[in-house]
Amino acid sequence: MPEKLSQNLRESEGRQMIMRLLLVEDDPLISRSLIKRLQTEQFTVDLAEEGDTGLRMAAENDYAVVIIDWELPRLDGFSVLKRLRAAGRATRVLFLTCRTNVADRIAALQAGADDYLMKPFAYEEVVARIFSLLRRPEELIDSLRVADLELDRMRHTVTRAGRPIILTQREYSVLEYLMRNAGYPVSRSSVVEHVWNLSFEGLTNIVDVYVNYLRMKIDHGFSEPLIHTARGTGYMLAAKEMTSRELTHSAATP
Repeated sequence: MPEKLSQNLRESEGRQMIMRLLLVEDDPLISRSLIKRLQTEQFTVDLAEEGDTGLRMAAENDYAVVIIDWELPRLDGFSVLKRLRAAGRATRVLFLTCRTNVADRIAALQAGADDYLMKPFAYEEVVARIFSLLRRPEELIDSLRVADLELDRMRHTVTRAGRPIILTQREYSVLEYLMRNAGYPVSRSSVVEHVWNLSFEGLTNIVDVYVNYLRMKIDHGFSEPLIHTARGTGYMLAAKEMTSRELTHSAATP
């Protein structure tokens, strides 16, 4: 492992778990300032400047919060929000707009916005609203379970067969991503994108290091391994009955 990378990883281990946000905003002055402020809170922020791009990114990635402006080119924010909810995406959404009409605010909330903030706003209030949204429990995914492995997202704990497993913040984040995609192979690059800051992009070998850490803690001493190597793809977390079909499929995928 390169010395600089190793040092950065050790330093980041002690910080809070990195959360990834999506900002869909076409005003460069607002987006630059807001991203800079959010990064001081250790958030990783992706930016989309057009509505259709924001919709695609929100549909393809798991974000802790999506921040959407109403007035956007190519596809307005209200349509982005409605299409996300129609597709079954339950991601928390903070809606931004300069519209002051009460009917507009009601329409956005009814369409599925979790919170609504009018422009102009203080960046500190945006941060406060995001932390408020993050404190709200997510229905159906407060805990993740695969076979006898359980991850409690509310208590931030992991157990297997009732036995507590102590993980670092980074190990926890890698495991959570694997469990959220249980039964499906995930690439090393997708793990890097979701768990590490984008500055780590391309350094996919670090995923192998953390998967080995998890195997020692999750699978060691148990007759059934849950973390599997998907040849030609990356890794997959799955119970025994899920592995044969999915690993065969991944090996055949070019």
